[in-house]
Amino acid sequence: MEATSKKELSNESLFTGVQIPNQDTRTLKKDVKKVVVKAKLTNEEIEAKEGVYCTEKDADKIFDEDVDVYVELADGTQELLAKFRKNVIPKDKIEVGWEAFYETAATSRNRGAAAGPIQLKSEYWKKRKPVKTSKWSTHYMQDGKLSKMKVNNLVFSSVLGYFEETPFMKLPCRLTSYTQRYFENYKRGIPFIQALNNCFKILTPKEYKKQLDRANKQKSFKIEDTAFSSVTINRNFRTALHMDAGDFKEGFGNLSVIERGKYSGGYTIFPRFKIGFNVRTGDYLAMNVHEFHCNTEMKETEEQKKYNKSLPQIHFEDPSTGTLGGDKKFTRISFVCYLREGLIDCKSSEAKEYYKRIGFDTKKGDLHKYNKTLKKKKSN
Repeated sequence: MEATSKKELSNESLFTGVQIPNQDTRTLKKDVKKVVVKAKLTNEEIEAKEGVYCTEKDADKIFDEDVDVYVELADGTQELLAKFRKNVIPKDKIEVGWEAFYETAATSRNRGAAAGPIQLKSEYWKKRKPVKTSKWSTHYMQDGKLSKMKVNNLVFSSVLGYFEETPFMKLPCRLTSYTQRYFENYKRGIPFIQALNNCFKILTPKEYKKQLDRANKQKSFKIEDTAFSSVTINRNFRTALHMDAGDFKEGFGNLSVIERGKYSGGYTIFPRFKIGFNVRTGDYLAMNVHEFHCNTEMKETEEQKKYNKSLPQIHFEDPSTGTLGGDKKFTRISFVCYLREGLIDCKSSEAKEYYKRIGFDTKKGDLHKYNKTLKKKKSN
């Protein structure tokens, strides 16, 4: 398929190949099959695998059905690990989410263990000389100079919404830079995030209430009508074994995906318990993100490759950057919604000064400076 430019991209081209389920959206059921699992690896064994890529061999069972999974602890009690529901996100909300967020996962070099072992053969690292490499992070030499900080593999991953104070960047609690960059997309896509919030509210009401109560203590740093402050959006990002950091420990993680094109794999795995989940478009997974988890490789059969090559091009990044997953013709956007733990300590006065500089009106939810810049660009 001949590439079109982003400027020429039509709505029909954008939605061609999006894997919206053919069957009707299913009612979100509270009572489904319950499965109880036990740890198959010790703390030491699972920690030793941090930052390593997982495969399907790390799971004895991959669920592709509605299920609630609990972990049996040493004292005989049970703790919720995950609640999985198939095809429960309304189709109109999926369409809103896709149109708003298909391009918002920007490149990142700071995803830590999730970014996986340094891929020396990637185009990104061929242009740099990694030194002092330690598992998933490394310094590097470029143009005869040593990098000031360690970085990870380059992947497509952005945080939309709010983030706590970042002293080394001299930034207060704030609307993230990626949200400012994609502000119109962010506002347009909120109904999709609210649909995930609704699943969270219904399936895990105790955790939801704790998180909502916490979020409401800092209302200026939460996504409207949700218990979330932030959404990590990834594209074609095969996460290595990691635990999420910085989110509210008494809440719960919320995962969904939207896909365009066809592929196999990409399963969400919890290796400690030897189980996984086949999360596809329209599905919802409530998960304990403080347990080690990862994704398996996203692979294409020859038939899938042929189909994906026939799709109109919708991403136009320079492939020579070597961003992992950027060479794929299919698209898998994952959404992880959560509340940042550190936002509770934010000072509204400091954020107010920052928002004044960037032109963000918290009451109207409008980024004036961004909109003016956008209008100016369009008029030139």
